[in-house]
Amino acid sequence: MLLPFYHSEDSIRSFLEGVTRKNISLVITDNSSSMLSIKACGSDAKVRLHRMFLSAGNEVLREIGDYIKKRKADTPGIKQFIEENAGVIKRGKPRKIRIRTGGNHRDLREIFQSVNEEYFAGRVTARITWGLKGPRRAARSRTLGSYCCSTHLIRINPILDSRHVPKYFLSYIVYHEMLHADMKDCTKEGRRSVHGKEFKRREKKFKDYQKALEWEKRRWP
Repeated sequence: MLLPFYHSEDSIRSFLEGVTRKNISLVITDNSSSMLSIKACGSDAKVRLHRMFLSAGNEVLREIGDYIKKRKADTPGIKQFIEENAGVIKRGKPRKIRIRTGGNHRDLREIFQSVNEEYFAGRVTARITWGLKGPRRAARSRTLGSYCCSTHLIRINPILDSRHVPKYFLSYIVYHEMLHADMKDCTKEGRRSVHGKEFKRREKKFKDYQKALEWEKRRWP
């Protein structure tokens, strides 16, 4: 499993749940005295990560997953990552997030407003932006969108800012992330149900749902 160009709380939680097969309760902190804290009990684990891990690579996050499963596991990658990124430890005010909705071919603001009015009666207040460009690789190995609860921000992969990507497909990705934002209060055993039955039921209400899935399979099989 590969993580998106920008790691959100949700994407890291999902990644760790896939590695550990546990229910992960994740909190991102600015606590520089405790970069990583884990309390595991049976099939559940409470994980607190310093904000710097939002930019960690897959191997570092897999190592965190291994540590959750087996507390005596070696963690050379985690230690090296902390040492190399000590300079980003938060001091003072958080960095301002740059919002960029205009693209070379698509305008996220226009799509967001259209989807919001058609499916959510205009109630979704999340911000939306194009994400940062990452290494070039197949879209099937990347997350095309993400929603971060703590910042109430939707990021869309800039690979979708292309004349070759149908507008209905981009609208579907935006709808998917807006649905996450709209259902932020849906919890299951104290944690957000990311893709539960209710989410999947509502996701299928998107008018081009099947069409979007079929296009994705043809484009990125």
